[in-house]
Amino acid sequence: MYAITITEPGGPEVLEWTEVPDPSPEPDEVVIDVAATSINRADVMQRKGFYPPPRGAPAWPGLECSGTVRAVGDQAAASYPWREGDQVCALLAGGGYAEQVAVPAGQLLPVPQGMSLPTAGALPEVTCTVWSNLVQVAGLHEGQTVLIHGGAGGIGTTAIQVAKALGATVAVTAGSAAKLKRCAQLGADILVNYHEQDFVEVVRDSTAGHGADVVLDVVGAAYLSRNIDVLATGGHVVVIGLQKGRKGELDLSALMGKRASLSGTTLRARPTSEKVDVVQAVRTNVWPLLDDGRLEVVVDRTVPLHEAAEAHRIFDSGEHVGKIVLARFG
Repeated sequence: MYAITITEPGGPEVLEWTEVPDPSPEPDEVVIDVAATSINRADVMQRKGFYPPPRGAPAWPGLECSGTVRAVGDQAAASYPWREGDQVCALLAGGGYAEQVAVPAGQLLPVPQGMSLPTAGALPEVTCTVWSNLVQVAGLHEGQTVLIHGGAGGIGTTAIQVAKALGATVAVTAGSAAKLKRCAQLGADILVNYHEQDFVEVVRDSTAGHGADVVLDVVGAAYLSRNIDVLATGGHVVVIGLQKGRKGELDLSALMGKRASLSGTTLRARPTSEKVDVVQAVRTNVWPLLDDGRLEVVVDRTVPLHEAAEAHRIFDSGEHVGKIVLARFG
């Protein structure tokens, strides 16, 4: 088969469409003929040499995919309903930028009603990331306020809608008026242009001094102390990205004074059993939002998979809103 490989750490130009060995599935795995995948920040970090795949995962990027079931292992067939020809999408530890991928059967999801395969290729990683962090880690619930940094990104556009479905008030940061307008269309209540406004001040003012009960942060060190400042008493910061630094200084007395908590999480390297639990929770709680139209999959554009280098250039520019899908055309 062919896959997008990384010739060496670097820019988008190091991504090449290359012949690689077909996947060798385990008995508890399903092989998928990939229809589409999408770009996630982890793919970019892997391309740059900062985020190697976990042991046993393919060397090429891709944390999610959609496609058609090609083969089902004996153990997988005994435990799950997947059969050859089923249209599915899947959460991956890597390997989505390819014609085929093998994945544990418990990490598959059915394609939502009426959704195209390319669009479904943008779903599993973001929905699993959002649900696991907003709900399973931070416990977001009705009546709370959540601050979502990077509201116009793939994670952000999904998080806005999931949080609204839970009954939360949603604050977002983004870098332009156009991106904030799109966030508002998706349900965001409090809009902060981080180039022009202080999110701590805006969120406090907009909540009568209460602040944010939950902060979902993709920025990292640069926002560490200010995330604590914006927290409500008993609040929770969940760091899921390090776009602006890995090391920061934290005033622990401020955290203690608010009886607050700080978590850092990743999804990719978790044991299969944990990923299966997350996937099943997403199917139970998020898939109904897709089936009845309460959750929109925000796709900025679709690019042929073999042109992944160009798609990464677009991603690196930061001009997109939502997900960039990589689809196998022709």
